[in-house]
Amino acid sequence: MTDPVSSIRNLGPAMDAACARAGIHSADDLRALGADAAYARLLAAGTRPHFIGYYVLVMGLQGRPWNDCKGKEKAELRARFDAIKAATKPAPASKLVAELDALGVRIRPEDLRPQS
Repeated sequence: MTDPVSSIRNLGPAMDAACARAGIHSADDLRALGADAAYARLLAAGTRPHFIGYYVLVMGLQGRPWNDCKGKEKAELRARFDAIKAATKPAPASKLVAELDALGVRIRPEDLRPQS
């Protein structure tokens, strides 16, 4: 039997559900991916980005209390979080929204940029 994601320190039922939506079904899966890749998958699956959620995940995978992140380490984690967030395209809010986007019915922010 595999341990649930919530068996990792700091992580609870909400993270179990978010990870399941992202295709991460066990604590071993999460450990194998690592914090950064797992968080990118969470964002791609529709989890809203939140810095505290990211560093709670990092601290949990290290076996540390969620609030153990301070100073320079926290600043470095913030830079990693910002990079992950910038590089990850979030999932559409629904299948309908995805289909409307594909048809060009909705205006996407990148379509509002001036053409070069």
